[in-house]
Amino acid sequence: MKYLSLFLISVISVACGTVPFTGRTQFTAVPSSQMLTLSESSYQKVLKENKLTDNAEYRAQVKKVGQNIAHAVESYFTKRGMKDEISNYDWEYHVLASDEVNAWCMPGGKIAFYEGIMPVCQDETGVAVVMAHEVAHAIAGHGNERMSQQLAVQLGGMALSEALQKEKETTQNLAMVAFGVGSQLGVMLPYSRLHEKEADEMGLYLMAMAGYDPRESISFWQRMMREGQTPVPEFLSTHPNPENRINNLEKHMEKAMAYYNAKE
Repeated sequence: MKYLSLFLISVISVACGTVPFTGRTQFTAVPSSQMLTLSESSYQKVLKENKLTDNAEYRAQVKKVGQNIAHAVESYFTKRGMKDEISNYDWEYHVLASDEVNAWCMPGGKIAFYEGIMPVCQDETGVAVVMAHEVAHAIAGHGNERMSQQLAVQLGGMALSEALQKEKETTQNLAMVAFGVGSQLGVMLPYSRLHEKEADEMGLYLMAMAGYDPRESISFWQRMMREGQTPVPEFLSTHPNPENRINNLEKHMEKAMAYYNAKE
């Protein structure tokens, strides 16, 4: 309890930021530079341990949409004088040869889609729904919040720099779970309802700013509901009920359409 209390005090003293779009105040204990380093090593580990798709159409689609979403992110941050917050992003897009219905984005723009989610996406706009949502998790710092919590609970509040030296494997595993890639380790940590709602809202705006009709997000989640009638895919097991998600998306659709119409 002593270590946890000290850790929580350090969280408050280390960082207090504001989530883009939503304005929520958040506390994070891990410096962004260390998060990016950890993200890069985790991403390379995933790429090394998994086969990449041979499907050229999937690769091209994910890269094209990813670049459009990345441009929207960079434009948003630049116009608001926050360019430094993403200056170290090095966007990468890969599709993994797996039937898993899943996708994720690590801090720094390290993105992976699984072949299994591509048929549910159906087209470029469907890919944009998923891409924007996962990128939203990254730019909102959700991985940092989760990593901070895990360091407190599992490593007694040990600083990340110390953990990387003394508990390298444990820290790497914590990072993978925090970044939403825990299924690789047989562990899955769902994002909180707060994080999911935030990524839903931000994702709508990002896809709209990138020129994709945000109303198509409803169609995607309706397809995902049908997918859920079979054994539940990872993407559903770690996300809220699609019906609840659709209701939440509809609450923010008017604002999302304003971004979309401005883009047109």
